Amino acid sequence: MRVLIVEDEKGLATEIKEFLEKEEYNCDLAITGNEASELIAVNPYDFILLDIGLPDYNGLDLIKEAKEYNSEAYFIIITARGELEDKIKGFDLGADDYLAKPFSLLELLSRVQAITRRKFGQQSSIIHFGNFSLDTIKKYLEYEGQPVDLTKKEYKLLSYLILNKNRVLDRLQLTEHIWGEFYEDDYDSNYIDVHIKNIRKKLAEYDENNWIKTIRGIGYKFEI
Repeated sequence: MRVLIVEDEKGLATEIKEFLEKEEYNCDLAITGNEASELIAVNPYDFILLDIGLPDYNGLDLIKEAKEYNSEAYFIIITARGELEDKIKGFDLGADDYLAKPFSLLELLSRVQAITRRKFGQQSSIIHFGNFSLDTIKKYLEYEGQPVDLTKKEYKLLSYLILNKNRVLDRLQLTEHIWGEFYEDDYDSNYIDVHIKNIRKKLAEYDENNWIKTIRGIGYKFEI
């Protein structure tokens, strides 16, 4: 999942970023509204954590702007403001949740996870396909109670495909949403393809069903 953190308190912004990255989220950071505006215009995000009390930008206006470029992004307002009017304006503009400072990072994570479940129509953190069970909170895959050995990258790629089940995702989408703009030294044009091949091989050890479909010339689709 790719997250944009818009927060002018550098210490808090860094703390949020480090915490979410430990939870395997891919995070970009903007200290000013102008920085956020530039990032939103060129990058796709799953979540935008937004302080509306920015010194150089009206955060509420930034929500309007972000909706134009990231129509599928979910917004959590993080701010010291507690006035009811600000909350109402934020929700009217499309914010999905509101978190007043100071807040616990664990509470923030819980809110993000809850929104993720709503976004993808999940009733719980565990997704079942065939006899497989994928836990999006504990981050593991099992087959009939037996753990399936996936690397961190393989888990992130598989879980993103599953969350977007029956939807075609191209290679660029997968790369940007999972790894952002970070490319390893061994990155090449078939980087995603190699990971998909490895995931298929590991799933096939337990189940012969071809869950991940190749959409020729485009990318992949997890089909249930």
